Amino acid sequence: MSPAGACSPPARLLRDTDSPLGTIARKVGYTSEFAFAKAFKREYGQAPGQYRRADDQPPLIAV
Repeated sequence: MSPAGACSPPARLLRDTDSPLGTIARKVGYTSEFAFAKAFKREYGQAPGQYRRADDQPPLIAV
């Protein structure tokens, strides 16, 4: 995984596709969805599903 500031392939797949988590895990080299989710949370500070849902939210604009 890349540093949290960079958009890593797993983060990009979560953001740009609606592929299931297990499919993304295998594409990036994990044999287990659980291991991928644990590594993703360690790197990004949130679970992959939370990351995906947060990306669906429109940005808030301060007025």
